Amino acid sequence: MEKLYEYVPAQLVTFLLVTLFSLLIGLSLRRLNLKAGKESQIFGTDRTFTFIGILGYLLYILDPVDYKLYMGGGLILGLLLISYYYARLSQVHAFGATTIVIALITYCIPPIVATQPSWFYVTLVVAVLLFAEMKHTFAELAQRMKNDEMITLAKFLAISGIILPILPRDNLIPGINLTPYTVWFATVIVSGISYLSYLLKRYVFRQSGTFVSGIIGGLYSSTATISVLARKSKSATAEEAPEYVAAMLMAISMTFLRFLILIGIFSRAAFLSIYPYMLLMSAVSGSIGIWLHLHAEAKATAQKVTEEEEEDNSNPLEFKVALIFAALFVVFTIVTHYTLVYAGEGGLNVLSFISGLSDITPFILNLLQGSSMNIHLVVACTLQAIVSNITVNMCYALFFSGGKREIRPLILKFFGAVIFVNLILLGIFYLIS
Repeated sequence: MEKLYEYVPAQLVTFLLVTLFSLLIGLSLRRLNLKAGKESQIFGTDRTFTFIGILGYLLYILDPVDYKLYMGGGLILGLLLISYYYARLSQVHAFGATTIVIALITYCIPPIVATQPSWFYVTLVVAVLLFAEMKHTFAELAQRMKNDEMITLAKFLAISGIILPILPRDNLIPGINLTPYTVWFATVIVSGISYLSYLLKRYVFRQSGTFVSGIIGGLYSSTATISVLARKSKSATAEEAPEYVAAMLMAISMTFLRFLILIGIFSRAAFLSIYPYMLLMSAVSGSIGIWLHLHAEAKATAQKVTEEEEEDNSNPLEFKVALIFAALFVVFTIVTHYTLVYAGEGGLNVLSFISGLSDITPFILNLLQGSSMNIHLVVACTLQAIVSNITVNMCYALFFSGGKREIRPLILKFFGAVIFVNLILLGIFYLIS
């Protein structure tokens, strides 16, 4: 945008931009009020907002030193808006002040366009248009929110913006790379990903079916998602069973991507070594899940799935969950350190398979923060822990489905195929590394 000033007078470009932006804002407000049948309640029309922007620009350039004219014009506009608001309160008892605030923003556009870079004032106009147009979207969102939704958000802001910065960075145990900051930083990252998946599931994909639930749930916890899907599959017919298994496999596929994100955050060296294997493992699980989904004879109805899932929309940011994760992180840090000291790399390889019996996230994040650990060993133990965890998830799926005859062979067949391919890729990693 700034290059235009080389060929066209700067004042002309600024005037045209101010006029255009003011007109767009006025049109947006008028359209919304016409749609709601409240045109008489708007402060002026689209032309009024255009003239507010033009007036602001004229007063701004007529006194470019002290800006007394511009400030005087703003004062007069403010008095008009106060009068308008008082009249609305007296006549129609309408308390909304959105139009008034937008009128004041429109008056502020000229000096912003004249003095700020193009990315800033375009962003400002886009934000005004979006927030004005999304009035009904926000109303629907507020209706869907749980009573404690803002408390949940406050918890995340507290653990990430208040607790994390004030934690000390001194080792808790001499000789072990374990500080309060690193423990809580890992907790914040994992909680953030879990919270994002929770928001997606509750507000974006709320009406989703079983298949999409597996995808979103895998970002949070594949073990929890598979356990829930397996319990629901008890009432599934033979035609619906493949859809549940497909969703479970998609949860596993997303697990690889979730860990790939975590690895990229905590260790660039490990990420560069492991990403081909993680992407391949995710692709294998996802491809089988999509194939099952496409070839399923029937799908569970969206209404049925939605009603059942409402019961499972648990809060991922409970402090007890964060404290459990932090405790596991500390335990795995200590165990990993002494395993390397007394049992060497062989012992750590064994520990990686054992860790798959529980939540493997603390174990993997601990590996990534071990600065003195060999990258090859970190990658190998990460892959082994994930494969071990998939095997445990298969056992959970069999157990929580109650050994249902329609779903048991599908779980054994397709989970077994995923585990077999992942073991082959693990073997390839050892051969070429």
